[in-house]
Amino acid sequence: MIRSGDGNPVLAGDIGGTRTRLGFFSMGKQRPKSGLVRTYLSRDASGVEEIVERFLSEHPVPFAEACFAVAGPVADGRCRMTNLCWDVSETGVKRHFGWSRFRLINDLVATALAIPLLKSRERVSLNRAGARSGRPVALVAPGTGLGVAFLVSCAGQSFPVVSEGGHTDFAPSCTEQLDLWQFLHKRFGHVSAERVLSGPGLVNIYSWLKHTKKYPEPRWLKRRIRERGPAEAISEAAIKKADPLCVRSLEIFVSVFGAVAGNLALTGMATGGVYLGGGISPGILPLLKNGLFMKAFTEKGRFKDILEKIPVKVICNPYTALLGAAAHALGYPVSI
Repeated sequence: MIRSGDGNPVLAGDIGGTRTRLGFFSMGKQRPKSGLVRTYLSRDASGVEEIVERFLSEHPVPFAEACFAVAGPVADGRCRMTNLCWDVSETGVKRHFGWSRFRLINDLVATALAIPLLKSRERVSLNRAGARSGRPVALVAPGTGLGVAFLVSCAGQSFPVVSEGGHTDFAPSCTEQLDLWQFLHKRFGHVSAERVLSGPGLVNIYSWLKHTKKYPEPRWLKRRIRERGPAEAISEAAIKKADPLCVRSLEIFVSVFGAVAGNLALTGMATGGVYLGGGISPGILPLLKNGLFMKAFTEKGRFKDILEKIPVKVICNPYTALLGAAAHALGYPVSI
């Protein structure tokens, strides 16, 4: 692991399909201390180098090293981002900027590393179950895509386990969801969990419900979708209960979310807790707390009792992946 040894801050990045966040961090007493942080729209740039150049030209601060968390699988220091046409590599970034110390890690790995560093006000519990110390933790994070990771403990230290579980098969849990699967299968072929549980996934659910002609789409909603973007407009209307089509779309989304999180909890026996991250989770908190999520989470037949004892928490800090990237660069010890 790379470490900061000269007193200068580190540059951390959270490179997502929708937004890119960059910031300087230094050593704090309990976790990295943030300094300047800026957010950019990823699709406004041709690559991560363009955004970093802009940031550094506006804020020429000396730093010891850099670590970027990127939304996609990282292999041999390289990532071809899943939901953005960027190819990011440690070698390419080092060459471009002349850096000697730079690391590229998966964004869910970074988020997992930050979980033990979160303050109590930065997470909201969906049940009253207590976590078992030192046991595996699971993370599921819908946003532009669907991220999945684990955090496991060994000899008092925690290690993130990378996963691309968001691209496993979507498993319908009722006849209604089976109809949704058939609709998406005709459109995409393979129907992954991400096709349903993500920002574009919410739009897919909405499109299917509209296709059934059970719910009319009002003119004001069409206009709002054009102005705000479909995922944001649908979720906002659902939270406000302004339109039945949006309400039902988000209800199905939340139910699938609970089922996927429950599957993940069983896969990793995550008795240390299940954390819901990503950009969507805190924005739909009222629906996550109304019982629909937990019902789907625990409905696993003979294993219902086990799942009822696993704590589920929503991460409400939008800079969690950035915090994890900074922690990785600074060499923070992490334990669960």
